[in-house]
Amino acid sequence: MTSPAPPAAPLRADCIADSAGGLTFDVAANGDTAAAHLVLRSRDGDGEVSLPLAPAAEGRLRAALPSTVALPEGRWDAYARVADGAPRRLVTGVTDLRSLADRTPSGLHGHVAVRIPYATRQGNLTVRSWLRAPHAETGELRLTGTGLTVRGRVYGTQLAPGARAELRCRTGAHRVRRLDLTVDRTEFGLTVTYAALAPGAWDLWLLPAGASGPAVRVARLLDDIADKQPVLTYPRARVETPHGPVEAGPYYTRDNDLSVSVTAPSP
Repeated sequence: MTSPAPPAAPLRADCIADSAGGLTFDVAANGDTAAAHLVLRSRDGDGEVSLPLAPAAEGRLRAALPSTVALPEGRWDAYARVADGAPRRLVTGVTDLRSLADRTPSGLHGHVAVRIPYATRQGNLTVRSWLRAPHAETGELRLTGTGLTVRGRVYGTQLAPGARAELRCRTGAHRVRRLDLTVDRTEFGLTVTYAALAPGAWDLWLLPAGASGPAVRVARLLDDIADKQPVLTYPRARVETPHGPVEAGPYYTRDNDLSVSVTAPSP
């Protein structure tokens, strides 16, 4: 009785990000590399992007995802496929994301494209992609005992004289709180007062053209952190409201959007 063949060694991919939003993948080549492709599959199952893998150095294959190639917003799992073989999941090698720190896109195309490669819990390579048109980027967050002040900047649009900001509660009908907005060209500032909020999750939106224009989710995307929720944490304040005492504070969602959590205080 023949012994089963040992499992194939995992294919490892190094990844370099550039300041324009492009990614370069280097994959260790094993054996025949004819008609090799790097395949990005949408985690939602509704899309696939195939990139040719070409020889770059001895034992290495390279694929490029330029910023000009659209990658819809979501999570994209990375595979390597050789000829007609089955795609093999790629594991994460060395990632160089230095160019993403303090990135300042031009916004001339009317949108901001962000791609951040990261390792899943199993060590596999996945790319988190955002495509925002336009985009409102958070900068400094200042917390006090009564609220939160946010500074930010818009990309791909202008701030009109009627620009405004809103907090929208995810539960309950028509629960919206309008916020005062300060504007300086493409930069904005706003303040959230916790005492005005009922318990719930409140999402922060910017309306650059006022009530008649589009609403833009305020988020922090322009850095090298794919999932900010476990990394960027903020203290909560206890305040009195018409609904009773609450604990409130900002947080980033799984999509790196900025929200405010308001809950009954812990016993």
